[in-house]
Amino acid sequence: MSAYTPEVGDLVYDEEARKVGRVMDKVGPRWQLKPPGGGREWDAKGPLRPATAAERLSAGVALANARSRGEAP
Repeated sequence: MSAYTPEVGDLVYDEEARKVGRVMDKVGPRWQLKPPGGGREWDAKGPLRPATAAERLSAGVALANARSRGEAP
């Protein structure tokens, strides 16, 4: 099996940070990820993998909850 190489815009799971993020860029060995609904970017060294359907749904629910509390646009 070949290693997964994400593309800018992909929704991935950062196994080290244990959260879902959208790939914004790659600088050197690190990937810049951003929460799906926006927010502060973070650097990920990996391993990264495509987010599962359940992880995508969970991220969407978390965003909807934050919006309902006025914490996200």
